[in-house]
Amino acid sequence: MLLLGGKALTERGLRAASRISAATGARLLAETFPARMERGAGVPGVDRLAYLAEPAEAQLDGVRHLILAGARAPVSFFAYPGRASDLVPADCSVTVLADSGQDVETALEALAGQVAPETPPVLTGGAPPPPAEPGPLAAISLANTVAASLPEHAIIADEANTSGYALPMALAAAPRHTLLTLTGGSIGQGMPVATGAAVAAPDRPVLSLEADGSALYTIQALWTQAREQLNVTTVLINNAAYAVLRMELARTAAGEAGERASRMLDLSGPTPDFCQISSGLGVPATRVTTAEELDRALRRAYAEPGPHLVEAIVPPAVPPPSGTAW
Repeated sequence: MLLLGGKALTERGLRAASRISAATGARLLAETFPARMERGAGVPGVDRLAYLAEPAEAQLDGVRHLILAGARAPVSFFAYPGRASDLVPADCSVTVLADSGQDVETALEALAGQVAPETPPVLTGGAPPPPAEPGPLAAISLANTVAASLPEHAIIADEANTSGYALPMALAAAPRHTLLTLTGGSIGQGMPVATGAAVAAPDRPVLSLEADGSALYTIQALWTQAREQLNVTTVLINNAAYAVLRMELARTAAGEAGERASRMLDLSGPTPDFCQISSGLGVPATRVTTAEELDRALRRAYAEPGPHLVEAIVPPAVPPPSGTAW
């Protein structure tokens, strides 16, 4: 298996890695949270290492030779009772092709030249994603709607957290886009990252997928977007909970959260009204509860200049164990 990270996830790196995989049968996997990754139609598709240890171990099961290209040897995101933190199988050797400080793209191309000189990369097809099933929003319908309405060459800043577990699969064959994800375990970077992306690439639409708890750390980024009239569309995913903290607490085997602990993981009483907050900061906002409403709101936001916010009301979600993103 080739584990890809950093510059290996540019189009150049992905094309070289895909050639190697097609010629040798080596599997490809990307790091869990890449800082930047090219995805969608016209580039090779690569799954990401799962966030949760159990599906990550399943992805790595049977690997005997792990080759690192711009990535580090995989470890569990947190330490859990009774589980090993090192995800590399016990009988697997680890080889570094190139680390993050080296020219990973050239290293992959040199290896492809040796083992796959005549082999083309396998590219993701260009068929548009199907429209989302109508009905109330949930994690899957939200992801499918985002994919179906995504414009060409968008930049996605993904801090959807637990509500975004279905996004990687839904976006795999979406129009060509650049994905920016978390860079660590802290939250609140999504909206500033989307703002910076819009400043750096004013000719590209930016989609910010933001969980409600994370948004409260850096909600003032909306004011900057309004002041600079940046083309950022924010989908504020409101489940009125710190669902990721609920999940992690359960995984520590600490037992059921008590009344006070549960209250600390809840965002209701009162539930923040993100439409009012957004409007107060100068960004027009609308609230949606169905896939049809989200689709209309996104297409309208992409068609109009300047920032927009769409508050998407969803139930709290616990990612399934088999999910590749979470």
